[in-house]
Amino acid sequence: MTVTEKTARTAPDAGAAPRAWAGRGGAWLRNQYPLLILVALVVLAAMLSDAFLSTRNLENLVLQMSVIGIVALAQFIVVVSGGIDISVGSVLGLACVLSAGLFGGSSVIVSVLVALGVGALLGAVNGFLVAFRGLEPFIVTLGMLALARGLVYAYTEGVPVRPADPAFTVAGTATVLGVPVLGILWVAVAVGMAFLLRRTVFGRRVYAVGSTREAAHASGVPVRGTLLAVYVIAGLLVGLGGFLLASRVGAGTPTAGTLFELDAIAAVVIGGARLAGGQGRVFGAVVGTAIFGVITNLLVLLNVSTFLQDAFRGALILLAVALATIGRTGTRRGH
Repeated sequence: MTVTEKTARTAPDAGAAPRAWAGRGGAWLRNQYPLLILVALVVLAAMLSDAFLSTRNLENLVLQMSVIGIVALAQFIVVVSGGIDISVGSVLGLACVLSAGLFGGSSVIVSVLVALGVGALLGAVNGFLVAFRGLEPFIVTLGMLALARGLVYAYTEGVPVRPADPAFTVAGTATVLGVPVLGILWVAVAVGMAFLLRRTVFGRRVYAVGSTREAAHASGVPVRGTLLAVYVIAGLLVGLGGFLLASRVGAGTPTAGTLFELDAIAAVVIGGARLAGGQGRVFGAVVGTAIFGVITNLLVLLNVSTFLQDAFRGALILLAVALATIGRTGTRRGH
């Protein structure tokens, strides 16, 4: 081997480091595709409507997104565990009307406990049937959807339920330094969920169960107990969402939570979670909710017919999910 050949083999490649950084930068950008979609939507909304970036509209946007954002986090933990919960909207509706009407709605604390109790109880029923009876999550939660919505209509008889305590609306309408309390609660729940899933043994078990249930069981993970806990936690969050919605509206309405299950699933999927389980980030679910909220808000600002709004939202969701799929495909290729 000549000296020239040896030098060529051992000398460091001057372009290797920039290429490595460029590769890492590209991979990071591909992982942030929900955020990029959100930024593009915000820019588009600001260009199409002068009112979009106004303080009042942004406050309304946060109020609109917060409750569905908490429900999306409940859906997120179920999806990560490999399941799905299409009863979240109806359970939220039942928690909403019972928190406002049970015991006359004379105490905010009692109303919160009622909402959390209703959510946890129905979540435990879902979790028991899925984890210990081996039933399909879709079928179980479909039945719970019909049961809870039927109880809502039976309890209210189609008439909104108004609580007696005048302080009932404080949590849903108050602001702190101009920021709605609902938005603060949403962020707090998201931070708590991220800590639970990323920094605790329980969180690692949830991802393991969602990835491969048999392997998780063989590794000593208590699969049934983990799944039951997942549905109870989701129920608690949905119950909280029910109280907050009643607090924001000032009443428990019979239609509360209608179609929330679709919005929550869409937000979770747009945010990058895999419906097969075992994959997803809390930040992605938050961004997915924001994407959904911006789309809805923009359609209202543009005075799009209410008859066409669902069609536009559906089309834009399909587009966003398609872009998310492209992002995930690019990420896998990058690895």
